[in-house]
Amino acid sequence: MKTVERSFTLIVGAVDGKTRVDAYVAVNSEGLVSRALAGAKDTVILIDGVAAKRSRPVREGQTVEVRWTERCFEGVEPQDLPLQILYEDDDVLVIDKAQGMVVHPAAGNPDGTLVNALVYRYGASFARMDADDDRSEDDASSDDSDIPAPAIRPGIVHRLDKDTSGVMVVARNRQAHAALARQFKDRTTEKYYIAIVKGRMPSRRGRIVTGIRRDAEDRKRFTVCPEEEGKRAETQYLVLRQYDGYALLRIRILTGRTHQIRVHMQSIGHPVLGDSVYSRKDGSYPDASLMLHALQIRFDHPSNGGRVRFVAPMPPRFKAVLRSLSPLCSRPGDETMFLE
Repeated sequence: MKTVERSFTLIVGAVDGKTRVDAYVAVNSEGLVSRALAGAKDTVILIDGVAAKRSRPVREGQTVEVRWTERCFEGVEPQDLPLQILYEDDDVLVIDKAQGMVVHPAAGNPDGTLVNALVYRYGASFARMDADDDRSEDDASSDDSDIPAPAIRPGIVHRLDKDTSGVMVVARNRQAHAALARQFKDRTTEKYYIAIVKGRMPSRRGRIVTGIRRDAEDRKRFTVCPEEEGKRAETQYLVLRQYDGYALLRIRILTGRTHQIRVHMQSIGHPVLGDSVYSRKDGSYPDASLMLHALQIRFDHPSNGGRVRFVAPMPPRFKAVLRSLSPLCSRPGDETMFLE
């Protein structure tokens, strides 16, 4: 992985009142420089050639330059890895990510990732899609604002955990990436999951709103906390069917925090079956893998603006567990209400 120095320059137009330079750049760079990038600790902002704080107000006619460093994937090995394609056009690729596939190369996972598969599918130019332009790629599904040097993950606008399967959208060009990234940042996308959780749910519908932060005793885990002490996280769930000791849920997340569903369900006493991080091994299903699947995504197509919807069907591991469970009183057909 190499580092590349980037910059972006603009002339300030008319402004109303006091407008911070980081906010002005984020709004007027057409998605090229996010506010997170403008506020990153390694980013340098110059106003008329003089270094300025990100909170400094701007005036009409000033020249603003933003300089930052990107980490670019250099020499990503193309790998012919199986991908289950749900949809593809010139702007987007939608896949059903397999459980166990890591999204992008990182320490401990240098290859065998979705990015390796994408480079194989689209060629080496795809790995340089963002590196060839003066633009950063923050993880659009994250609100991290203290990013030392945004890492380029070709075409990736949101992520799924290694052990979470399901629908993912990948941008095929920088214009599509900018359009999708804005939607994830503005939370106009709709993301639905299904999960098998432990226990009997107290009500058919529920809403969980907390803060989420890293666990002070284990940096690989996250935990709930008061909203003011972490990042706000909101999860909504609907019980599709209640079984004896387990429940099948449809879950919508309105924020995109790391491990959000797993942390929230554990926090209310109904951890996801097969979650080795936030739950003990289940006595009835000791070999169960994580029963969490990204079922559906909706977003505005980056070219025509039309609302599109893609579904990754319920995977076999879910069906195998559900066939072995005994349903409690439930309306017929509930378990398929949102699975088409």
